Amino acid sequence: MAPPMSADQFLSALRAEGLHVVEVDGWRTHNRAGHGAWGPLNGVMIHHTVTRGSDATVRICYDGYEGLPGPLCHGVITKDGTVHLVGNGRANHAGAGDGDVLRAVVAEKRLPVCDEADTDGNGRFYGFECENLGDGDDPWPQVQLEAIEKAAAAVCRHYGWSERSVVGHREWQPGKVDPRGFGMDWLRERVHERLK
Repeated sequence: MAPPMSADQFLSALRAEGLHVVEVDGWRTHNRAGHGAWGPLNGVMIHHTVTRGSDATVRICYDGYEGLPGPLCHGVITKDGTVHLVGNGRANHAGAGDGDVLRAVVAEKRLPVCDEADTDGNGRFYGFECENLGDGDDPWPQVQLEAIEKAAAAVCRHYGWSERSVVGHREWQPGKVDPRGFGMDWLRERVHERLK
């Protein structure tokens, strides 16, 4: 378990991994403080947005929508591989998920099948929303996949975590399907290679 990174540490970790990062105005203080804990941190969660268009995607992840206020993640990874920072602190991205999965992430073990939603994940995971319709047909450009890999690795490298600390939303919360279009084991293997 680890304390949250400062905004400067988060930004530096991402840039040190070779990412192109855009700071959205206000991201450093944009969070869901007062709505639950932020930390200790245990992992990185990957999502797809079910949106099209970089500007609209970043805006909805910053603002949220009726019934779910933003930020909806910490960073938005658009099709061109840019990471747009939209939040720093607790964000509405993980929701309630399986405590057994969290215990596996903490222990850096293979994940069990998620079948419960008994544990708050918003305070325990960094979240990256990745621009994609999530319909299985919308392509994942190579530059975007590389950015997802680098973003996950950047957080893991900062904390000294292995690739086992990287999870998909679908591995955390029953009924979720994101990210759709690539396998999480495949992504974890890429993160593993990068962390070498």
